[in-house]
Amino acid sequence: MPPPPHRVSVPTPSPPALRGHLPFADAPGTGAPIEVTSRYLTRDGRPWFPVSGEFHYSRYPAGEWEEELLKMKAAGITAVSSYIIWIHHQEQENHLRFDGDRDLRRFARLCALHGLDFIPRIGPWSHAEVRGGGLPDWVLARTAAPRTDDPAYLDAVRPWLEAIATQLKGLDRASGGPIIAIQIENELYDQPGHLLTLKRMARQAGLSAPLWTSTAWGGVQLPGDELLPLYGGYPEAFWTDADGGWPDTCRKHFFFTHQRDDEGIGADLRPTAVRGIDPAVHAAHVARFPWATCELGGGMAVAYHRRPHVEAGDIAALALTKIGCGSVWQGYYMFHGGTNPPGELTTLQESHATAYPNDLPALTYDFQAPLGEYGQYRPSYDELRLQHLLLADFGDTIAPMESALPRPGPRDQHDRDTLRWAVRTDGRASGFLFVNNHQPHEPLPDHPATSFTVEFPDGEPLTLPATPVTVPSGAFFCWPLRLKVAGLRLDWATAQPVCTVTGTDGGTVLVLAATEGVPVELALDARTVRTGRPSRVPDEAVTRTVNDRILVTGLRPGTEALVETETTDGTRVSLLILDARTARTAYRGTAWGARRLILCPDGVVFDAQRDEVRIHTRHTRHTRRTPATPDEPVSLSVLPAPHHPPRTPGATLKESQDGPLTRYTLLPDTSPDLRHPEPALTRLRPAGPPPTPRTGPLDRASAPADEHYDAVAAVYRVDIPAPAPRGALLRVHWTGDVARAYAGDRLVADQFFTARPWDIAPHRLPPGEPLILKVLPRAAEAKVHVPGEDATPGATPRPADVLRVEWIGGETWTLGRG
Repeated sequence: MPPPPHRVSVPTPSPPALRGHLPFADAPGTGAPIEVTSRYLTRDGRPWFPVSGEFHYSRYPAGEWEEELLKMKAAGITAVSSYIIWIHHQEQENHLRFDGDRDLRRFARLCALHGLDFIPRIGPWSHAEVRGGGLPDWVLARTAAPRTDDPAYLDAVRPWLEAIATQLKGLDRASGGPIIAIQIENELYDQPGHLLTLKRMARQAGLSAPLWTSTAWGGVQLPGDELLPLYGGYPEAFWTDADGGWPDTCRKHFFFTHQRDDEGIGADLRPTAVRGIDPAVHAAHVARFPWATCELGGGMAVAYHRRPHVEAGDIAALALTKIGCGSVWQGYYMFHGGTNPPGELTTLQESHATAYPNDLPALTYDFQAPLGEYGQYRPSYDELRLQHLLLADFGDTIAPMESALPRPGPRDQHDRDTLRWAVRTDGRASGFLFVNNHQPHEPLPDHPATSFTVEFPDGEPLTLPATPVTVPSGAFFCWPLRLKVAGLRLDWATAQPVCTVTGTDGGTVLVLAATEGVPVELALDARTVRTGRPSRVPDEAVTRTVNDRILVTGLRPGTEALVETETTDGTRVSLLILDARTARTAYRGTAWGARRLILCPDGVVFDAQRDEVRIHTRHTRHTRRTPATPDEPVSLSVLPAPHHPPRTPGATLKESQDGPLTRYTLLPDTSPDLRHPEPALTRLRPAGPPPTPRTGPLDRASAPADEHYDAVAAVYRVDIPAPAPRGALLRVHWTGDVARAYAGDRLVADQFFTARPWDIAPHRLPPGEPLILKVLPRAAEAKVHVPGEDATPGATPRPADVLRVEWIGGETWTLGRG
């Protein structure tokens, strides 16, 4: 006998969401006005599910902003958030800069040009792992009470806010601009009066937005209803102790819960719990606001003492779990990595030198983000894009839905045996089922013979699937419950909705993603299907009717797994079920005049301004092609296909069928150069003895001082042939403790050893100049956490060596309208 179904009882619908009770609204007359209810946001009168991603313009070359913003948009990001990092703009009091990589106005206008909303996080204190949290040294020297209403502090802040307002003038929504929200301060937990002062000052300076926000983790005290509270959650943390293990405050995010707060974020800079708040009063206040986020971990930085790994599954499982918990705004920190600018007076990273508890690299702020320090694609980009495609089509349906949890659920945060799941429903008869069987570090077991019963207050319970399945270890997914698609009702599918697109016959195609190891079962409401059966199914599929439900099983997911139906009103609706791997190559955007689905294992950018699609080959490809290491040809499959094949300078397109899609394979007009020279590595000096370990605040290990790089580092020269392969990165395979790269006397890149390769962008280096690598060994007694190593002092010395260097990545192909 199979075990009984997992069961949840959906409560009766809550009273209608509160409206008009919060001081958040667009200026009168603004088109598609934004409003905030107590449960979700609206735009133009419809529920709205924003997806925001953090990208610090001042940590990235201005000449590359546009393409990176388009990469973010292709990933389903709808709003770009960015700290306006004060010290990056005004390190010296009399030198205020908004030029070059600091051109805030140009960045915001690029967001607007490409249909992206913009969220400036104006501080003044940002944290962002920046020196002084972003407060310039001259500001800190002026006041003994920063981040308060101290007059000396406010006198410095006021002109800074006025300077930001000047840069953003005319970019508010009332003027047709992209600014949907402005964040005040960051992680300020006990100064509600100061937060209100900053909001008033910002408005007096001329800043305007429908939403004014604040981070709300750590039991923060906010000034009444004046700021919309935003929450977060990270899969790992660099700010805990080296030997502390996986923090419980990270573990909690892999469970379905209705607790919004995370007391762990930034806990090294404040008490872990704020006293004096009545829990009942706090809960009532929180219920006035929707569950919105701004810092779901898109990765994690590394500190000298603690260097965590974050995998794609960790990031995506956490994000999907938050949707199941009730999030109505997915906000990621970071979505795009970067590099700290060189300081005019000093380096600009958080460090022990300024009494902060963590030493971070002077330059790199890669953050293991979906788009890395140099814009390189990571697997997490594909995982999150899959979820964002779901939200693009069904977010307005999901946003008003309330989350319901099974009872009993997991007994505590260390319960690895109870299946973790939840539903979001309309409180009547439909919704989405969420399952998370993934967490970092401690794998969760398979759950065989699994089925679910969802008891709705209106209508019959839904038990699915008809044949119980095994939920594999590491799986996380969302299944539809009585989903209506263009007249067809899909009672359930053991596959995750991805998006809808127009088919070649002009009908609607619902794309779904299978989960590896879970057989696909579709349940169609026969009452919505003309003739009571699909008009076409793949040969291997098995179709049977049970009561008023058509069950389709036996499908082999992939581009051939197309189930075609005609609804009772004559609409053609097809279901395309992709295998898990292919689904993670799915993009949707406007290409050559129409909205299209594109399947491509490389990076895809939709540039509506130029009527182009660009393909960025991934940095997992070999740049040096040889008979032993050939690349697969670049290809993309498109639905619906354009009337004429696109044009590609430098290549011809070979056209073929890929199920209902049309595949275009790029055949370069010239053969790739098999003799492109590799970079040459020469050791100039072996390493000396490792530096004596030091500690700083909280007794955490400090990074080696600058003088050690000259005294005891192993030194290597990398001769880079000119020109370097277009779009390529230099990958350094190395071992040691810390490393720096120099072009002449200029520091151009750095890295703390994490047991992963180190990538450097050669196009940012002076042409023709060799790269000098300096690598320090690590002493055995250093108290440093590196995944896979023992952080106990005396356990793991680490010699310094560069093993090899190579090119990786990446070409760009442009496909114009045919």
